[in-house]
Amino acid sequence: MTGHVARAKVTVDATPQQVWHALTDPDSVRRWMVGTEVSSDWQVGNPITWQGEMDGTPYRDTGEVLEADAPRRLSVTHYSPLMGKEDRPENYHTVTYALGADGDAGPTTVTLEQDGNDSQEQADQFGQHWQSMLDALKATAEST
Repeated sequence: MTGHVARAKVTVDATPQQVWHALTDPDSVRRWMVGTEVSSDWQVGNPITWQGEMDGTPYRDTGEVLEADAPRRLSVTHYSPLMGKEDRPENYHTVTYALGADGDAGPTTVTLEQDGNDSQEQADQFGQHWQSMLDALKATAEST
């Protein structure tokens, strides 16, 4: 991780496999990412897109799968035109989800880190945003 890093963490009363499913299944992602449509085959090096609407503004974010070690670790790059920056590698964040559990039964701790933030203030804001998202991920994974 480089630059100012946003962090969030949640413990989910579900197995790592259930949490992984919630992270990667399009229907589940739509539930915890507030209507976001995700598209990816989750293979390393392949693209990922997120699209939807935020506060009435349509968006289409892009990235690449860097690591997909089911059900332990998922790492992707992420670029959003809504950030007002050019689509260049230095303007991408890396978002990593690490899943940890004692055995296969759960509960599962999800730790998220997002690098590439311009300041600690921005990292803290993203950390709060991601905490809300992880709380929604928890609810989604626990309901399956």
